[in-house]
Amino acid sequence: MNTIRKSLLLLVVAFSISTTSIANDLRTVDNTSFQTGEKIVYRAFYDSWLLSNITAGEASLEIMEEPVEIAGRNAMHVVGIGKTRGLFNLFFKVVNRYETFIDDQAIAPLVFIRRINEGGYVKNQDVVFNHFTNEAVSNTATVDIAPYVQDIISAFYYARTYDFTDAKIGDEFDVTFFLDDSVYVSKIIYDGKEVVTTGLGTFNTLRFKPMVLTGTVFKQPYPMTLWITDDKNKIPVMLDSGILVGSVKLELMDYKGLKNPVTSRIR
Repeated sequence: MNTIRKSLLLLVVAFSISTTSIANDLRTVDNTSFQTGEKIVYRAFYDSWLLSNITAGEASLEIMEEPVEIAGRNAMHVVGIGKTRGLFNLFFKVVNRYETFIDDQAIAPLVFIRRINEGGYVKNQDVVFNHFTNEAVSNTATVDIAPYVQDIISAFYYARTYDFTDAKIGDEFDVTFFLDDSVYVSKIIYDGKEVVTTGLGTFNTLRFKPMVLTGTVFKQPYPMTLWITDDKNKIPVMLDSGILVGSVKLELMDYKGLKNPVTSRIR
């Protein structure tokens, strides 16, 4: 993203928050799972009757080390990148970049930046969240939001603050998120524990079924299975999802800067 454009956007959110936060404060969420400097990298595989389990692309999420302050509030700057590789660039090239600035204390987004190009479909959107007035302002609309609504990237980090210690199979965990000027309520369903082996190693994991939006990509609301490390970090190890044609799998390739030891890794 253009540096000047980003600076202007941060000034807008700083002003909008500072004018309403004088006599208010935000919630405090206990975060023992992630920190600045964390980076996780994934390889995407595609499988269908025509193409068998080939590498389709890579994705990464990184919490930048540089400190960020917005209207006197400390925030984490997260950058997410997803892109296709090799053969897939010939018929459906994807280059996506997401940025979110997450309030350290509330674990809720202050700014969301979306730059996607998926097979020629381009979408650019900037969103400023004001959690004091429960309002989101994007390029195209001003929307009333639920308290502490997430964007699609910050939702991942917020879900990692959940305590799954006493979770029972079938337990549901709600996540409210903002996308395309609308607010959605999704959920993840706990599905038990499992030992999972990947190219990176073997891990004790917690298994979940995340709810997705049905439509042009997904035929059913729970097409995915997600495995996260059964330790304090709660990083995804693998995601397997059926789509309209074939299936897609994300597998953890690398990680660094984690807040806690990876005690879930067996070998």
